[in-house]
Amino acid sequence: MPPADHLAPAADAPAPQGASYALAPQGAPGRTAAAAPPLPRLPLSVVVPVRNEAPNIAPLVAEIEAALAGIPHEIVYVDDGSSDGTPAALRAAAAGAPLRVLRHRASCGQSAAVVTGVRAARGNWIATLDGDGQNDPADIPRLLARAEAEGGQILVAGHRVTRKDSWVKRRSSRIANGVRARLLRDATPDTGCGLKVFPRALFLDLPAFDHMHRFLPALVLRQGGRVVSEPVNHRPRVRGTSNYGTLDRLAVSLFDLVGVAWLQRRWKRPQLEAPVADARE
Repeated sequence: MPPADHLAPAADAPAPQGASYALAPQGAPGRTAAAAPPLPRLPLSVVVPVRNEAPNIAPLVAEIEAALAGIPHEIVYVDDGSSDGTPAALRAAAAGAPLRVLRHRASCGQSAAVVTGVRAARGNWIATLDGDGQNDPADIPRLLARAEAEGGQILVAGHRVTRKDSWVKRRSSRIANGVRARLLRDATPDTGCGLKVFPRALFLDLPAFDHMHRFLPALVLRQGGRVVSEPVNHRPRVRGTSNYGTLDRLAVSLFDLVGVAWLQRRWKRPQLEAPVADARE
């Protein structure tokens, strides 16, 4: 997870729409984050991790706003150390949307960006989606409704039924999903889909590590939560280039798969009986 000196101040936004977020560098004597009154909770926070996605910022923010019209929400973008025009695009977008922007001074990875966003979020429910425009924000209300209907410790995971990726990418994902399902038994056909909805409190109880975003269903089940899948739309990338290569992503996923399997087997979740005595009675 990113240390404090990897976080930079957020883009300024009008007070009713967002809030800046800053941490002092670690080890700096006498420097602390400015105290501020706690912000009110919201029903929903949309967390979007991005790196070098400048041309996708404005279109995706507009789509999120259109999809969530009538639902009180905030959008939390986490810029994972972009080197292109992403910071400027986020500043421009923050002028007209309920947008909060956090920035890692150096790239720490997608999972670290998701953790940063969820920790800063004000929503009781969290929706995550990728910042490349391939996930469709119009699916968020349906996933949120399913999560609210299920209640409790629930993860609603998007399932890209018709993927708009290259044959190589689809094939490698199919292999990885098959191996993962057999080893982790996470009851999820498409754990790599970035579109998910879950309670903020549930996520904060999960172990945080690099690439954890690929294994959220297995981690939620390990905590005693439940996982359901919902079919979602998937679109081709029309702007920018992917930050992932097919082979390196597959290799890292297989390596992490072994680690998550180890975590599952090392944790025994206690089953509590009714209390024998309660001093409050």
